[in-house]
Amino acid sequence: MPDHHSLDIKRVAILFAGGPAPAANAVISTAAFSFLEEGAQVFGIKHGYSRLAEYTAASPLQEGEDYISFGHELLTNARSSRGIMIGTARTNPGKHVSSPDHLDDAELVAPLRRVYEGLCSLEVDALISIGGDDTLKTANKLKLFQDRLPEGARRFPVIHLPKTIDNDYSGIDFTFGFFTAAETLAEEIRNLNFDAAAGRAYFVCEAMGRSAGWLAYGAAIAGEASMVLSVEDIRGALAETEIVNEETGESRKVMALEQVIDRMVDMMLAREREGRPYGTIVIAEGMAEFLPSRYLEGVSRDDHGHINISSIHLSSLVSQLLSARYTERTGNNRKINGLQLGYESRCAPPNAYDVMLGSQLGVGAYRALVEQKLNGVMVSVHGQLALRYVPFEELVDPQTLVTKVRFIEPDSDFHRLARFLETCIDS
Repeated sequence: MPDHHSLDIKRVAILFAGGPAPAANAVISTAAFSFLEEGAQVFGIKHGYSRLAEYTAASPLQEGEDYISFGHELLTNARSSRGIMIGTARTNPGKHVSSPDHLDDAELVAPLRRVYEGLCSLEVDALISIGGDDTLKTANKLKLFQDRLPEGARRFPVIHLPKTIDNDYSGIDFTFGFFTAAETLAEEIRNLNFDAAAGRAYFVCEAMGRSAGWLAYGAAIAGEASMVLSVEDIRGALAETEIVNEETGESRKVMALEQVIDRMVDMMLAREREGRPYGTIVIAEGMAEFLPSRYLEGVSRDDHGHINISSIHLSSLVSQLLSARYTERTGNNRKINGLQLGYESRCAPPNAYDVMLGSQLGVGAYRALVEQKLNGVMVSVHGQLALRYVPFEELVDPQTLVTKVRFIEPDSDFHRLARFLETCIDS
């Protein structure tokens, strides 16, 4: 039971946005429990910002449909349960705000104002935001919006808890759900290893990870894949420059697709020399962002400006190119199948580490708000799950209001671990 304090926060709202992650309910339930033990009322906002972004006084929030009131009975055995007990959505109420000046534009901030007014209608004294880097950006914008309100206006602190199975978050070493997701995908890769050996075939496994390769690398290492490649590997001989606007000279880095495919063929030939004409190759879905422009024409984007990676079918594209190049170089055929992995890991039963990490983050929200009286911070952990609180301004660019992605450091010990364990292609 938490130490009792003079509680200024009588009502707190908890909101989860973005993709699911194992141990989501550990975070939600421990945050709710901490405040319930103090006698506070705790609201769970259902399905992210989707309803709040449409709020008007003429259409008030409805309990049961738009939010729930937490009680101890809802939290029983919730910590290790699957799914997200309050649901989620990708609605982005701050999508029109891309600079501090936009916060003074009534039209651009209208969705943020509706979110603020919806929460005020519940008379909340604090908001606990749980989500990925896009949700962190929204939390920061909501705080900045309130900073600009006239004197005497209602204000409530905003605390953010980092969530992503991609583990690409600045300010924290590992995000909850990452290890469960990596293990879930690793088990699938281990199954595919035996399937590949039985049929002397290959599987190209496209793992989730839009911006960085943590999940692809973690799953490949734990799943004993033959090779893993991610966005961090698109450099040197595997990268080239594409001119996207001849008039302005604007350019973008793209993968040298032929060289990437040839590296995979090199690995396949090395395994054949070892008497193993089969295997699995793991690629991060974010590599799709580095495809030449001709592969991205007509691809839609979401509220956050991200391309619809799943519609590109990167694993199928790579498997087709790899099959053709293998035949071209050897004169032989090899069955190569492309698979997309990731969705099945997002609501997997959380492992003990993710439950402990998620629980500490949930309790950290209570401690940030009640013990530390903080506003505009992300809860983080380090060492023996020791809590620390990272101000939004250290995580979000003050001019662009964009967060910084945490990539795997090229040639770091973790990056090199995969190189040590995968099939050597230098022989």
